[in-house]
Amino acid sequence: QVQLDESGGGSVQAGGSLRLSCTASGRAFSTYAMGWFRQAPGKEREFVAAINRSGTLTYYADSVKGRFTISRDNAKNTAYLQMNSLKPEDTAVYYCAADATPRTPIVITSYEYDYWGQGTQVTVSS
Repeated sequence: QVQLDESGGGSVQAGGSLRLSCTASGRAFSTYAMGWFRQAPGKEREFVAAINRSGTLTYYADSVKGRFTISRDNAKNTAYLQMNSLKPEDTAVYYCAADATPRTPIVITSYEYDYWGQGTQVTVSS
């Protein structure tokens, strides 16, 4: 069983920045495709960003493109989500996820992910 521990959430004003971290247990992190999702109150969980095993490919939801950056450090078993120019509509619980057997380099559908973090709250005030 893989455990994903998230950190870095908090409250910021619009225009501010936060960096989320997601650290995985075990030794197989470099074989996982990683992704970030978010869920706002009363809404379904939505895709935010994804990265391939080596970190050479990334993909973003249109709503965050140009503002968020996903990255990973396989030596540290950690994935990151750098969030800049935050907007009130970015307010949500953010989840990282790991796909242990990715069929494609980039995974954007939630049902394909095998492991999930506990979520971290991000609140952006206007």
